[in-house]
Amino acid sequence: MAPQLSFSVRRKEPVLVAPAAPTPHEFKMLSDIDDQESLRFQIPVIQFYRNNHTTTDPAKVIREALAEALVFYYPFAGRLRELDRNRKLMVECTGEGVVFIEADADVRLDQFGEELQPPFPCLEELLYDVEGSGGVLNCPLLLIQVTRLACGGFVFALRLNHTMSDAPSLVLFMNAVAEIARRGGGEGTATTVSLSIPPVWRRELLDARSPPTPTCVHREYDVLPDTRDTIVPLDDMVHRFFFFGPAEVSALRRKHVPAHLRGCSTFELLTACLWRSRTASLGADPEEEVRIICIVNARSKFDPPLPRGYYGNAIAFPVAVSRAGRLCGNPLGYALEHVRRAKSSVTEEYMRSVADLMVARGRPHLAVARSYMVSDVTRAGFRDVDFGWGKAVYGGPAKGGVGPGAPSFYIPFRDGILVPVCLPGPAMKRFEEEIERLINEEPPTTEQDSTPSPVMPSAL
Repeated sequence: MAPQLSFSVRRKEPVLVAPAAPTPHEFKMLSDIDDQESLRFQIPVIQFYRNNHTTTDPAKVIREALAEALVFYYPFAGRLRELDRNRKLMVECTGEGVVFIEADADVRLDQFGEELQPPFPCLEELLYDVEGSGGVLNCPLLLIQVTRLACGGFVFALRLNHTMSDAPSLVLFMNAVAEIARRGGGEGTATTVSLSIPPVWRRELLDARSPPTPTCVHREYDVLPDTRDTIVPLDDMVHRFFFFGPAEVSALRRKHVPAHLRGCSTFELLTACLWRSRTASLGADPEEEVRIICIVNARSKFDPPLPRGYYGNAIAFPVAVSRAGRLCGNPLGYALEHVRRAKSSVTEEYMRSVADLMVARGRPHLAVARSYMVSDVTRAGFRDVDFGWGKAVYGGPAKGGVGPGAPSFYIPFRDGILVPVCLPGPAMKRFEEEIERLINEEPPTTEQDSTPSPVMPSAL
């Protein structure tokens, strides 16, 4: 990419796009998974599209399709309200609409570089923060900007209130807009448009039981005072992106995965590698407890599975815990086993227990001190969203370090995975060295204990 690239953007005045037809004015409760404290923030996504050699205006097509889609997804056109009791969130379906910005930039797509990847130059211009739009309560739930490029391509950027949807749910909505756009945008009317996957609200499916009775131990919600000042402000962070292609993943598997873990997924392997390297780079006290939080899509864990069109949050945050000294002093298989065990702990009962915990304990925040969080969006489908200009050249998170704990997203890139990492400057240099050593150096020939210390269920 071109990190020194600069360009100017001419924006029209932001407008509110309302549903194209009347929608119910009602109140819809979020689920007890949706409205936890840790999801009360805005998450940015960006898509880049090439010129399709037509004179069609992408901003006009998408704006009209958006209005049609909001007839089906009308809660997105409302505003979040918080009830006094236990900070419960609900949507007032007011039909006010979502923020839409139409813009033009004096830059061509190829000027962003041969291979698009974050961080993107002038992101704040491609996804403009309209005053008064960035809160959680009583604010628009979506902000969308379509920026036409000088080459005829365009950028579609979106910011979402995370309490409403997770990544798979957001892609579901974006595909609804794209499906309508490919049919000609607003040429039809909302009463004649249909969707191949109708949206399903059904947030009660992930509500707490009565009475709320947590049955699992959820150490991801431990109360952890940051006594060692381990939460570094994002302004003090260095951002780097690390690419793991087939060669890098193969090297890690060959050199560091013990026989009994050969069936591990690439996500599990990379997560173990990143957790161990990050902990070593930060110079943690060997007796200090460190954590890895894996964001897990739990839709398939339900029996029956959640409806296909469900567009709420259905994610869990299982955690693995280890002393820093054991994590960094053992071979990579130690970290890998911890990660696999944490990930496999997510079941339907686990999700029910999380919902119960939210109500029983007043929606506690995730424990982010001494924690590293990762989220795999390689299969979310952002790049496949087609508004009529083909698949996105790049589609997915607009930047790393968004939300509690500055998580790293696993982003599909070329034939591998791109991972943004945020660390203080000196730690970043050590982190780069740790990753390079794991990939390039042969493992020690001396026997080491690669079996994790006994971990009771409470450690997950």
